[in-house]
Amino acid sequence: MSLTSEVVAELVAVTPPHQTARIAEAAAMFRFAGQVEVVEQRVELHAEFSNPVVAERLVSHVKELCEVSCTVKGLPISAGERKTPSYVVQVTDRSTDVVRKLGLVTRAGHPIVGLPTRVIAGEVMDIEAAWRGAFLAAGSLLEPGRSSNLEVAAPCTEAALALVGCARRLGISAKTRESRGQEKVTIKESDAIGALLSRMGAHVTRMKWEEKQRRRESRAQARLSNFDDANLRRSARAAEVAAARVGRALEILGDAVPDHLAEAGHLRIQHQEASLEELGRLSEPQLTKDAVAGRIRRLLSMADRQAEELGIPDTQSAVPEE
Repeated sequence: MSLTSEVVAELVAVTPPHQTARIAEAAAMFRFAGQVEVVEQRVELHAEFSNPVVAERLVSHVKELCEVSCTVKGLPISAGERKTPSYVVQVTDRSTDVVRKLGLVTRAGHPIVGLPTRVIAGEVMDIEAAWRGAFLAAGSLLEPGRSSNLEVAAPCTEAALALVGCARRLGISAKTRESRGQEKVTIKESDAIGALLSRMGAHVTRMKWEEKQRRRESRAQARLSNFDDANLRRSARAAEVAAARVGRALEILGDAVPDHLAEAGHLRIQHQEASLEELGRLSEPQLTKDAVAGRIRRLLSMADRQAEELGIPDTQSAVPEE
């Protein structure tokens, strides 16, 4: 079972603490999965879900809040449109009463574009319920990872901004973004995701998600530690090789080595752990790291040519085996 499915399974078992919270949840479900249309002075209200349990939850809300019957119509998989079954909640009776009860229309009878004002300005439990309804309608939770996040697909920019405002009232930072023409509300910070899961009522899934997050961070830390150890080993090996080759070069050239090359060579031997930049600062006068590297290369090249002419082992012969 995916994390999204686990969140949904927990949320559909949550009992809203008050009627206003039930209204907020139902209103959000219609706003993020449905549509209010006024056709020839008749209000049409429906919402489409991928999970039949979520659809039945909305039907239950409408019946309890408005004493109005709804129907759930299953739509089969369609090669052209739907890759998964869909379940449509249709309010066929007294739809005007329902939209007014849920605050889905203005006083003038026009469909709202964000979330109902009574929800945005309501109690904290109403804000939590609105987020729960929005997630049930169009939410997803990814596994902890590089791009882990919790997001809700919104029907429009105004609805997305309203949900961001609700998150802010809960002390949670959310952002809007557009992806393939779809407006989405996204939460990426691990602490914020955990806090919102609890606020909505998905306490068990929060613990599972955070445990997966901790395991991922532990693995990442272990990889980083191994990477650092490997880098240190490579650096130590490189310093050992460089010092050995320089020592052999000075031995081959003897008094014939130019003073400026000999100085760079002695610094490399005396300060094996130092970087080229640090060797440059130790030089008299000070040199750039490129200048130091160039002098050491010329020293080794000169010594290797001399060794070839004399028929003796070159600087590589001094490199110790690992």
